Amino acid sequence: MTGDDSDPANGSESTASLWTALLADARAIAQEYREDGWDAVVLEPTDVAPIDSEERVGLDVTVSADEYGVAAGLIEDGDVTITAADVYYRPLAEAGSDQRIALAAERDDDSKTAILIPLAYDITAVRPVFETALLEDQLLVHVLADPDDGWVSFSHDDPSLFLEEADVRAWNAE
Repeated sequence: MTGDDSDPANGSESTASLWTALLADARAIAQEYREDGWDAVVLEPTDVAPIDSEERVGLDVTVSADEYGVAAGLIEDGDVTITAADVYYRPLAEAGSDQRIALAAERDDDSKTAILIPLAYDITAVRPVFETALLEDQLLVHVLADPDDGWVSFSHDDPSLFLEEADVRAWNAE
């Protein structure tokens, strides 16, 4: 999903097919983790939106209450401490599109737990968050169902992994 309230599946055919492929990839990667003895959870966001408030800055990733409960339970119970992450960025087939798609695989190598978070976002909408993240060398991804009920945050020290190089070059040229 995107911060502009549009579902990738309702967008262009290219965006919809990439979103579908990203979800399939997330499930396949989770299955590979499971085959290697890991506990793996795939979240399916209903919305991804930039957030810049006193409480938090980064990307708000809204998921179902059940999915949030699973992710929060893993983290808040103290058995899982995310210490590593992989980011799989997928460029869109359509040149000039503002849509971006990535998969964040949040990992605790000690407990062998992975939380996979597929992301779709509009680069124009998230630009201020990414510009700050690039300056601070940290992008926070906040998973939530209802912000009044709290959120779980994941930190990424290389925000450029979520972007096209051309995005950053264009911003620097302005």
